[in-house]
Amino acid sequence: MRNKKTVWAAAFAAAAALTLSACGGESSAGSPVADVSTQAKTQAATVLDQPFTKPDLVLTDTHGKTYDLRKETKGKPTLIYFGYTNCPDVCPLTMSNIALAKRALPKADQDKLQVVFVTTDPERDTPESLGSWLKAQDPGFTGLTGDFPAIQAGARQIGIGIDAPKKEKDGTVVSMHGSQVIAFSPKTDQGYVLYSEDTTADDYTKDLPALIEGKNP
Repeated sequence: MRNKKTVWAAAFAAAAALTLSACGGESSAGSPVADVSTQAKTQAATVLDQPFTKPDLVLTDTHGKTYDLRKETKGKPTLIYFGYTNCPDVCPLTMSNIALAKRALPKADQDKLQVVFVTTDPERDTPESLGSWLKAQDPGFTGLTGDFPAIQAGARQIGIGIDAPKKEKDGTVVSMHGSQVIAFSPKTDQGYVLYSEDTTADDYTKDLPALIEGKNP
């Protein structure tokens, strides 16, 4: 098997995931929530020894309808990412890489895969603007927005730290957020694989067939 690290301590996953990054800016000066040593990352997938439970999130989709994440994705292979549409680099690149990998799948597997993008900037990412942005990536992607406290609480359930958007001196608005993609198994609905912002389209292309079957990449 290729490209995997087994994490023997849940603290490692929390520490890695809760380090914040600013799209188009420098990493947050804040420290991870756990003080653990980590090895240099040399592979795409981090397989978690203790997987995350799918977050209890009920938000609004791009059609303005209520979307219960657990209910809508139950028993389906699901990738979840928290980001924002005004991000100049990491967020669009991440979604583009996933979209490219998805298109390489057989049609039946494309239909099974759920890709959920949850905004970290709900004030600007309305259902309409979020829907338009995601449609350019892949019309099948699901976009969610809502109250920031609910989004932040849901993110923390899977070890993703996000801060409320802040306006910089030059007038730009920056959203600090963890940039990991977490894959949830269709067999257990548990999040057992984590991908960093360095994951390429080729990495996802190689791993998605296994993830869709609920296997380790």
